[in-house]
Amino acid sequence: MNRYTSNRSRSPGGRRSETPLGWLGHDARGAGVLATARRHLQIQQAIGAILPPTLGVVCVVAKLEPPRLQLAVPSAAHAAKLRQLAPRIVQALNTQGWNLNEITVRVQAGMPRPGSKAPRPPKEAQPLGPTALGAFETLQESLRPGPLADAVAKLLAHHKG
Repeated sequence: MNRYTSNRSRSPGGRRSETPLGWLGHDARGAGVLATARRHLQIQQAIGAILPPTLGVVCVVAKLEPPRLQLAVPSAAHAAKLRQLAPRIVQALNTQGWNLNEITVRVQAGMPRPGSKAPRPPKEAQPLGPTALGAFETLQESLRPGPLADAVAKLLAHHKG
């Protein structure tokens, strides 16, 4: 009887590798993905060392298909500067062993800028209904003057306004 066997290797203990990198390394298709990711990270580090720091932190490797490298930046100003530096970058990368002839630049406006925070989710606040407003008015009448009474008054002014 023929049994289906997986083309994935198992670790010496009989279990599949527990880490994602281990899993990718043992699968033929995953190994190609892992090799591409490593090449992108290596050239990203090399470019970061070549470029001025302000440009290096926003420049991202988009595609590497020797002899062409495509870089992505968040604005046209970054792209213009990068295009000026392209011959110098190609020369420096070639001395490091990368076989490149051309660098293309793509502007991706949605790229996060370095040091920027993730965008806030939209507010999901619902306005207070008449019952809630009536309850806060009753509460305000029973409060002594102070920070709490001021806060309730501010809340009522905001929701009635």
